Amino acid sequence: MTNYNTPFQIGSVTIPNRVILAPMAGVSDLPFRLLCHEQGAGLVCMEMISAKAICYNNRRTRDLYQTLPGEAPVSLQLFGHEPEFMARAAEIIEPETFDILDINMGCPVPKVFNNQEGSALMKDPGLIERIVAAAAARTSRPVTVKIRRGIDEAHQNAVECALAAQEGGASAVAVHGRTRVQMYSGKADWEIIARVREALRIPVIGNGDIVSGQTALAMMRETGCDAVMAARAARGNPWLFAEICAVLEGRIPPERPGRREVIAMILRHAALQKDCKGEAIAIREMRKHTAWYLAGFPSAARVRNLVNQVTTFRELEDLLKKEYL
Repeated sequence: MTNYNTPFQIGSVTIPNRVILAPMAGVSDLPFRLLCHEQGAGLVCMEMISAKAICYNNRRTRDLYQTLPGEAPVSLQLFGHEPEFMARAAEIIEPETFDILDINMGCPVPKVFNNQEGSALMKDPGLIERIVAAAAARTSRPVTVKIRRGIDEAHQNAVECALAAQEGGASAVAVHGRTRVQMYSGKADWEIIARVREALRIPVIGNGDIVSGQTALAMMRETGCDAVMAARAARGNPWLFAEICAVLEGRIPPERPGRREVIAMILRHAALQKDCKGEAIAIREMRKHTAWYLAGFPSAARVRNLVNQVTTFRELEDLLKKEYL
């Protein structure tokens, strides 16, 4: 049986396998990245960070690109629409500890899109090329880009945008198989990923509807993409990466975690959040993570309401143990 999970290169960086954690705002912070890396993610990506905020020395922004040696390789993702700010931001973060510089050209949310950032950049492939070139000129890291199928059904220009990124000096392109108008609804179009793969010389990473080991394998077979990127299906499920790795390697995937293992993971996640951000912020942020972890558990809705009332790690621990252990 073919092993699809071999190492590959993004520029000068060796990625140990073909399974990647996508950048997700409010989700892929340091604690979650560490857990996904432990479960088998070969590359983990940070939440997107404003290039302008870096240039203006925003203190909260600096916290977003905190890393630990154990999570390498890790990708730092910037967003913006002005080449000069992207170049300056790349220069400012050059001393930081990360491996790949990614540029967000796929975020569909109105606040970002209406500011001509994220997926709005796909309106102008020439600007994409200039932004990538500006960043690549100021960093020693490989530069990558994440795009979508297009803005809407009438403007499916992922191939043109990917070629522009390649011409600007990108070392890889990730393609989400939905348009900006689709947001995260409907079915991802994997055919566009295959078309981008066929057009480019650099690695292409497929994204969209990766919810299991079998869907990851199907995407690689159908599109010829060099790696797969998992996003929303990983929320509350870092074990997804172990499953994908096993299937891509032709192994029997591990059994789904039982109730005790899930509760242990929630508490470990909360402890990491507490160490990184302090208890008050950690427990607030764990409310959404806990809801994702508990999906499918008995009385999950009632317990989620109770979780939303806890304010300390001990309260969270006592509640979960009382309800489920």
